[in-house]
Amino acid sequence: MRRPVALRLNAALATLAVAAATGVVLSMPEAASAAATGSATGYATQNGGTTGGAGGTTVRATTGTAIHTALCNRASSSTPITIQVEGTINHGNTAKVSGNSCNTAAGVIELKQISNVTLVGVGSGAVFDQLGIHIRESSNIIIQNVTVKNVKKSGSPTSNGGDAIGMESDVRNVWVDHTTLEASGGESEGYDGLFDMKDNTQYVTLSYSTLRNSGRGGLVGSSETELSNGYITYHHNLYENIDSRAPLLRGGIAHIYNNYYVKLNESGINSRAGARAKVDNNYFKNSKDVLGTFYTDAAGYWQVSGNTFDNVTWSAKGSENNPAGPDPKSNTTVSIPYSYSLDNASCVPAIVSATAGANKGLKVSDGSCSPTTPTPTPDPTDPTPDPTDPTQPGGTNLSIGAGSDGSSKASGSSYGNVRDGDMSTFWSPAGSTGSISIKWGTATSVSKVNIREASGSTGAIGAWKVVNGDTGAVLTSGTGAGAITVPKTSLKKITFEITGSSGTPKVAEFETYAG
Repeated sequence: MRRPVALRLNAALATLAVAAATGVVLSMPEAASAAATGSATGYATQNGGTTGGAGGTTVRATTGTAIHTALCNRASSSTPITIQVEGTINHGNTAKVSGNSCNTAAGVIELKQISNVTLVGVGSGAVFDQLGIHIRESSNIIIQNVTVKNVKKSGSPTSNGGDAIGMESDVRNVWVDHTTLEASGGESEGYDGLFDMKDNTQYVTLSYSTLRNSGRGGLVGSSETELSNGYITYHHNLYENIDSRAPLLRGGIAHIYNNYYVKLNESGINSRAGARAKVDNNYFKNSKDVLGTFYTDAAGYWQVSGNTFDNVTWSAKGSENNPAGPDPKSNTTVSIPYSYSLDNASCVPAIVSATAGANKGLKVSDGSCSPTTPTPTPDPTDPTPDPTDPTQPGGTNLSIGAGSDGSSKASGSSYGNVRDGDMSTFWSPAGSTGSISIKWGTATSVSKVNIREASGSTGAIGAWKVVNGDTGAVLTSGTGAGAITVPKTSLKKITFEITGSSGTPKVAEFETYAG
């Protein structure tokens, strides 16, 4: 008789503590504050590659609503953007936002019908608490350095069908890296999968991530007849106290290497319905039935080499169970189209313990079982900051009579206040950072802007960028409010993005001038 998942999870905690002590344990420094670090690996490098929001603007978000707003403020659904996330994202601060470049919903981070987006945790960390990330009909997405926990499909509150990160419906090229995905039980406690892919999802990599305390690690394919998914890479991940689906593969090809599995309670890599898995140099410890075809007679296949099985038990073969052990042998071959370096399985517990998960400093293996920090990927589109023009601009303030919008606003403030000519009214972001835009119905030539702070907030604005709202290109950047010169540009929308502040920024007027 199977014990309830919650009981199995609680019983495993002491064992997990001992298992963690076998590796090199690093302190957990403050999360990286740059955009996505390093480059995609595995199958995410194929089909044109995965670059996320590289080449576009960078915005900061401290709420789910701000994430949606950043997506909706783009010129189009494919305009590149990097969204730096800090703080706790939950149901209370995640509302639906509408726009031509987005398709969002309340109670879930909705990356739907979009492309060229990076979502990266920065500062003191990003935690999606009981709130899932849903990727649908989208491509070229990077998710890095975030924690997603306790997402439910039943009970309250529910989000994303119970999946921490879920992909479905024609998804292509996703790289999920240095994340922590966790639950507090299984289906009977209201949870579903931690990392699920279905309905034609392809070219995905999950790397340097921790998946733990869940009944279900993740699946590829929603049924034995839904076989449109594949080309998935899993490497240098920690699967800890998982009942099954580590992962479950229905059709397609998966490359699974250098992962550390501790306490797979019922089954692990479940290759079914014609799936083919290349399983290299993984370390399985204190687990059961870590590889095979389970709970079905629809056979799957595997190619194995270099794996370590440490205190692994195997069940007997049956009509719906075909464990690969106790002496796993290959029954297929899988050709891998990309280059990669294999750590020896003997050091996988140490290197994965040192690198996998959010807030680990984005460390990776150097290919020789030693942790290293990759160099941040430079963004060639970031210009050298132009000096602030110390003189008051002359001519007509083009903002008067124009439109305006922005990221979430603080109570009592309004977007329209920055273009009303009244210094006693203002817009203020809901947090310490945010963006405010001026927009016109036809293309308008702008070469100078003037940011005027409201009384009592002088000096609160720190770092900023001025962005072409039509294309997402950064026109200039700097610090402090005042008159700013930008390259003369014809555009319909211009955005002032506050990326750093001291105190509460209050923009009384966002003036724009032709010259």
